[in-house]
Amino acid sequence: MKTKSKVKFLVDWAAVLALVISIVIFAMIKGTAFFSVANFTTILRSMSTVTIFALAATVSMAPDGFDMAAGTLGTFCAYVFASMFLWFGMPLWLSIVITVVFAMVMYLLNMFLILVCKVPDMLATCALQFVHQGLGLFYSGGGAISAGLSAADWAAKLKGGDSTPARSGWTAASQNIGKAPYIIIIMLACVVICYILLERTKYGRYLYAMGGNKTAAKLSGINVKRMRFLAGMFAAGFIAVAGIIVCSRNSAAQVNGSDSYLMSSLAAVFVGRTVGGREKYNAVGTAVGALLIATLENGLTMCGVVYYVLPAIKGFVLCAALVAAYIMTKED
Repeated sequence: MKTKSKVKFLVDWAAVLALVISIVIFAMIKGTAFFSVANFTTILRSMSTVTIFALAATVSMAPDGFDMAAGTLGTFCAYVFASMFLWFGMPLWLSIVITVVFAMVMYLLNMFLILVCKVPDMLATCALQFVHQGLGLFYSGGGAISAGLSAADWAAKLKGGDSTPARSGWTAASQNIGKAPYIIIIMLACVVICYILLERTKYGRYLYAMGGNKTAAKLSGINVKRMRFLAGMFAAGFIAVAGIIVCSRNSAAQVNGSDSYLMSSLAAVFVGRTVGGREKYNAVGTAVGALLIATLENGLTMCGVVYYVLPAIKGFVLCAALVAAYIMTKED
């Protein structure tokens, strides 16, 4: 029994232990080059986008949902943000608001397939990946949206046939969104919002109840469709913010610009589920998972590991997180 308790402790805190060990090893190998304020700022900046995408997945998965289309929707949101700001010359705040509203409207299609048509989450969102990609490329005119590039045909028609963007370039404020310390502050604000939603409100308790047993939650009086819809709208908001940050960091809305964040964000969520033996998706654990992945990427890159090996490292982290999440459950 004592041995089993020790094993459970190691499994519950494996992510935190791995993070501490990684920091110690990289600090020993690279010294002050790794263990410096500048490098830790770089790590926090690189984890920010993954964390926000992962928070969207956290909110979706808390009530036993799943979203495979967050990355493609994030790319679409970047197109919308860039077009509103550059093509139509809208103020920065209004471009952000329109992008968030757009993400929520697009997420209604997710909710229709899942709640009305009763299509399983994974299948519905896998199909929507292609919808987002196709509509996004049509929206952008088949390419990136950046300073100096002409507006798409449909946008030019709305402007009376003029394809010249209303703005010739990005402003300092729009580019600051993707830079430190602003990007880190945005990430921390999103973590706090997600934490309060899931841990400090009755809606969060309802979402966790649905994740534990949806039938029991429904019988206890919880409106499971309404709660799932609420979770979807919060997820859409986080996806929009992440897409805007990716656009700001790249100074362009690039083709497939956010697609690659999907697997990293899922890895962060599953790592976070195991932290402290919570065995449920939570904001703080997700942030720890994203920090672990960012630290490994940063340290391995500094140690000379080639970039194309890093996806294998992420895959290993995800596998380890899944093992930690399920190895101690349902042993009989």
